[in-house]
Amino acid sequence: MGATGLSSDPKEYRGRLEEQSDDQIDAWAAELMRDVSIRRGVRKVVKDFKHAAALDDAGFERVFASGGGPPASIGRDRGGDLMVPAITLHALVPGIHAQVPDGRDRLIEYLVENFEEIVYV
Repeated sequence: MGATGLSSDPKEYRGRLEEQSDDQIDAWAAELMRDVSIRRGVRKVVKDFKHAAALDDAGFERVFASGGGPPASIGRDRGGDLMVPAITLHALVPGIHAQVPDGRDRLIEYLVENFEEIVYV
């Protein structure tokens, strides 16, 4: 499974991810966001991405807008959790690259932290 970047455990998965191109990491991260938002909801993606990328709400908003996400679409649910439209989650990928020098590492962290989600899909 080396060509797919998949493996049997998160540690091996991280190692294989580190061997992949930036374009592949970006594609996998965007696909994971889409898949998780469909199965588990946008709040899960936002929460997990913020954690993996070490972003607070303001940082998340900057990343989202920098990646082309419409700032006016950022909101909160009735519990106060940050929300964006599911169809715009892909903006986080170019946005993290635009906002921090280690965007690739943060996307890899997002993928690794969601290893169980990937295995489930």
